Amino acid sequence: MLKHPILLPIALMLFLALLTFWINQIVQEQGISLSRLNRHDPDYMLYNFVSTRTDATGTTKYVLAAAEMRHFPDNEYTELQRPRFTQFGQDKPYTQIYGQHGKVSANGKLVEFNKQVKVIRQGTLAKPEMQLQTEHLTLEPDTDLAYTDLPVTIRQQPATVITGTGMRFDNKAGTMQLFNRVHVHYVRAPVAAKAASPAAPAKAGSHKGR
Repeated sequence: MLKHPILLPIALMLFLALLTFWINQIVQEQGISLSRLNRHDPDYMLYNFVSTRTDATGTTKYVLAAAEMRHFPDNEYTELQRPRFTQFGQDKPYTQIYGQHGKVSANGKLVEFNKQVKVIRQGTLAKPEMQLQTEHLTLEPDTDLAYTDLPVTIRQQPATVITGTGMRFDNKAGTMQLFNRVHVHYVRAPVAAKAASPAAPAKAGSHKGR
């Protein structure tokens, strides 16, 4: 118990001052944390990034690589510079996707490729090589689906060019759909020269008997 009455208000003022200082510190720290979350700044970066996904048997399903990877805590998205994706399939030709920029969703289910996007499906004895070019492509790695709403150009060896707007590619089923303004340009392979016709038989010469 305080013996001097004047000490009670002084102690109360000190307590209130300490309480106010503590509350201010908490508010400032929370404000800094919220400010960091609201800003679109990366919390970590990786260079020459490579990620490999395997199945239950340890077989490689796909590989995602990039020259640079940045993770952003505000939306949990991952941005990629010069992404490269390779999809492997058992008894199927592998497919590669390139782009200048890319993005991986927070749950990792979607991979977006932007600017100068190229898809190359390697050729086999049964199917020739196919190349697709567009400016944006969304990929679902776990379902082997790729799609876009933008114009695409498809080149099929040896000399087929297909253009259209809007595309859905099911790599697992090996099917592709084009939705609008589809044009097909096919260059017929040169026909081999016909074999030279056999020479006409020589006329029999007259023969005079004696």
